[in-house]
Amino acid sequence: MSSLLRADAIVLMRSRIATVLSLALPVVIIIVTSFNKNVNRLGNPSLVIGLAITLGLLASCLLGYSLGLARDREIGVLQRLRVTPAPTWTIMTSRIVVQIVTNLISSLIVLIVGVILHGLTPSFGQYVLVLVVAVLGAAVFLSIGQALVGLVPSTGAINAIGRILFILLVLVGILGGTGVLGDVIKSIAGWTPVGALMTLFSDVLNGTGWSDQDLYALLASLGYVIVFAFIGIRWFRWEAR
Repeated sequence: MSSLLRADAIVLMRSRIATVLSLALPVVIIIVTSFNKNVNRLGNPSLVIGLAITLGLLASCLLGYSLGLARDREIGVLQRLRVTPAPTWTIMTSRIVVQIVTNLISSLIVLIVGVILHGLTPSFGQYVLVLVVAVLGAAVFLSIGQALVGLVPSTGAINAIGRILFILLVLVGILGGTGVLGDVIKSIAGWTPVGALMTLFSDVLNGTGWSDQDLYALLASLGYVIVFAFIGIRWFRWEAR
């Protein structure tokens, strides 16, 4: 297990795409929205920071993780790993653990940058809660990415579908929540993966008490993890054909 963790960590750190998806994109959003005129359009600073972290998790897990896993399956890396002494479950667990740890570090960096640029003063407990929500968010999007790889055998198709899913989740979760797409979409937006996580991030950073809205967002996120993880595990294939 330690060898797998070390190898997966090295591969991920050398991946420029993974770095851009998980860190550069959210930091750019934080910097751009640090100007008052832009913040007012997107929401309060807590919502903006939650948006940046959520987009980083979404891009890194849904696009980066799923494509990396599909590519390794297509070129036979996963099949070769299966003949090693390492148990099968450790191969996938190692990748997921490394991905979550990377997302945690990226989320912490984005949070610190956002707090500095937007002038927030969260407590230590709020920092911890943000990281807990980040782990939950990573689990949500990793499960969706795993389900995508399980259902679609082609790397090219996964790339195309992943991009479409990314756009749909962002549009419905972010724009839908503002009411631009209509009242029906606005009511649905809070139940989407992006909308639920943004609700949790925003409420944690605002320091508001636990509400029914947070409970629904938490239950929705856990539901996504359970459903998509089951699909991803049940229909996952170690070979592309």
